[in-house]
Amino acid sequence: MLAKVLTCAVVGLEGAIVEVEVDISPGLPAFTVVGLADTAVQEARERVRAAVRNSGCEFPMRRITVNLAPADLKKEGPSYDLPIAVGLLQSSGQVPSDSSKAVFLGELGLDGNLHHTNGVFPMVALARDVGTGTVFIPSADAKEAALVQGVTVVPVATLAELVAHLRGEKAIPPYTAQPPEAPAVQPTAASADLSDIKGQEHAKRALEVAAAGGHHLLLTGPPGSGKTLLARALASILPSMTPDESLEVTKIYSVSGLLPSDTPLIAQRPFRSPHYTISHAGLVGGGRWPHPGEVTLAHRGVLFLDEMSEFGQHILEVLRQPIEDKVVTISRAQGSVTFPSNFTLVGAMNPCFCGNYGDPVKPCTCSSTMVARYQKRISGPLLDRIDLYVEVPRVEYEKLTGEATGEPSEVVRARVQAARERQRRRFAGTPLLCNAEMGPAQVWQVCKLESGAQGLAKVAMEQLHLSARAFHRTLKVARTVADLAGAETISTVHLAEAVQYRQRGAGR
Repeated sequence: MLAKVLTCAVVGLEGAIVEVEVDISPGLPAFTVVGLADTAVQEARERVRAAVRNSGCEFPMRRITVNLAPADLKKEGPSYDLPIAVGLLQSSGQVPSDSSKAVFLGELGLDGNLHHTNGVFPMVALARDVGTGTVFIPSADAKEAALVQGVTVVPVATLAELVAHLRGEKAIPPYTAQPPEAPAVQPTAASADLSDIKGQEHAKRALEVAAAGGHHLLLTGPPGSGKTLLARALASILPSMTPDESLEVTKIYSVSGLLPSDTPLIAQRPFRSPHYTISHAGLVGGGRWPHPGEVTLAHRGVLFLDEMSEFGQHILEVLRQPIEDKVVTISRAQGSVTFPSNFTLVGAMNPCFCGNYGDPVKPCTCSSTMVARYQKRISGPLLDRIDLYVEVPRVEYEKLTGEATGEPSEVVRARVQAARERQRRRFAGTPLLCNAEMGPAQVWQVCKLESGAQGLAKVAMEQLHLSARAFHRTLKVARTVADLAGAETISTVHLAEAVQYRQRGAGR
């Protein structure tokens, strides 16, 4: 007897419907799985065999053939355990085969318990889009699946419980949950409050501008000046995510298996800080079957590269396309996968090998050639894509030991949030969410300069030798400064502040 059960696969960040066909025929006992299945799917044979027996059902000792269609789509992961088991029970007549309109997802344990499965959110969303009304998923994933509106989620704890439900002996009630509300942004455990940082008012202001407009930032200065602490404090002033942004990030973390079990919806902007020994695939994504990298895990958040100059040059150069296009495309012989990568880049680096170049206290021991070689580790085209270049000097003793404190992150975050709201109203009806995402057409339309500021813009472009890209980025930063001030047009003061962030290391 032939049975057909629906399930889903994940391709990139999107789901794909897979039909599981199970045929039991006379012959020597065998259990074969076909349909371009990876090792984890092939091992489902042993998990299903043990789970069926330990759930009080009979495992047929006949020739069993399982086909995962379409056959040219790669199947990976243990989420096919449950649909294979259900198809086997339907084919052997142990449960009725009237549930073909439902989608089954889940990994089976040898005792028949269902375990957490990665990628539940995009797979349930696909089930809804194709018109499937019911989805059977592990109980541990019920909260995540309930984020998708318009589909009946049935949480299943064990295979035996599901068999009783399909037989009509004991129905499993569908999972009901209130629509999630994104909580107010709170500092993460790894972030610092701006009021805890002594001095560095200029750098704190740059952090505020970067958070308000989504601009890329590079901090440079001697060791111990507070570059890393400043970068981590950025997480405490980031604006709250919109519901659509939260769902985008949740989908990425669901597929990557990084979604916290107690938090089905991610409301905090990601803050990723990879080590400089990271590989090419780890940063932008990859593998034989591509998986998201750090640039995608930082989507709608911050990608912090501490000791940026220590990253391999070929590693840094691959950031140019994600920074410009907001997506990263990974091509393999089997096909191409595109991942979103709309992040704010924050880099921190020393000015030279010894770290003391330009320090008025400790002399630099590097030659001019060594300094130039060290700074050239970050190429000009990559620096040209960074909006804010900020020097972080050594903190003086008086400031470090003084009792005066700066503004707390909560106050700065309120200004950042207000600036982002102005940008959302300005870009309503477009895919743009912040000033950093503007293209050339939007720059000339939105970044209107007052008459006095136009002369300064001309002088800045000529004397700083700004490229067209750097000039556009300077106008975007000026627009953000004006938004923080609540101004409709860009004045000379706003443009002057934006220009000072381009004075060294960028735009050449």
